[in-house]
Amino acid sequence: MGAYQYVAPTSVDETLAVLKEAAARGERAQVLAGGTDLLVQMRGVDRAPRTIVDLKKLAETSRLELGEKETYIGAAICCAELYENAALKARYPGLLEAADLIGSTQVQGRASIGGNLCNASPAGDTIPALIANAAICVVAGPDGQREIPVEDFVVGVQKNALAQGEFLLGLKLKAPGPRTSDAYLRFIPRTEMDIAVAGCGVALTLNDEGICTDARVSIGAVAPTALLVNDAAKALIGTPVDDEALAAAGAACTAAASPITDKRGTVEYRRRIVAVLCKRAGAIARDRILGV
Repeated sequence: MGAYQYVAPTSVDETLAVLKEAAARGERAQVLAGGTDLLVQMRGVDRAPRTIVDLKKLAETSRLELGEKETYIGAAICCAELYENAALKARYPGLLEAADLIGSTQVQGRASIGGNLCNASPAGDTIPALIANAAICVVAGPDGQREIPVEDFVVGVQKNALAQGEFLLGLKLKAPGPRTSDAYLRFIPRTEMDIAVAGCGVALTLNDEGICTDARVSIGAVAPTALLVNDAAKALIGTPVDDEALAAAGAACTAAASPITDKRGTVEYRRRIVAVLCKRAGAIARDRILGV
């Protein structure tokens, strides 16, 4: 372990000032939302001195609002707290399933969706689920606030779109309309406590006749960043989300994937698995809407 300074500001302005002062001194500052990935990195490959800026005392990063038209999830709210919220789980069951996959029960008492997103791992479970739900990132910076679609937030392996002096306040999601739901699935070699070999999030809207009128499909762990797969969504829209449509959506996910081969899976295996996950997640989202 190296030498570290720790600060826990209580306002957005104070946080921005800490980041600005560190930059002016030529020192490194690293924002902490959950900290579970950061602590592992500090004990391993990244021991460089830094100022750790803890966001958990900010009202904006700890706020959860379920409005009539919109949901706001603060970047520093731990996954365990989110998962215990029955109303939030009813709105976005797939997203909450993804949050429940981050580490152990103990880790979920600290880890956050915002931290998982900012860490920008290709295998981050909540990222495809957020993309499927068309989440918007609310970012604070020296020039005020700006918003970034979540599919544009991760720009590379452990790289995000935050500029110097910026940090993630939270995430905005539209309140789901009637006959709308989502699902997220991943494949791992072990039964638990592992990272995804492949993952897929699907969100669907069906009309009263059971025909899909809107869809979003995202895949993870099969490319440098999680991907929004528009061709998979197109394969589902206008269909009853039957086996034929799900197979076409899965094929589109395979075509969009650009995975690597490593000890956990080959390129060919990951491309095949992501199609299976798309079909299964799509069927789960459909059945949730239909009440099956």
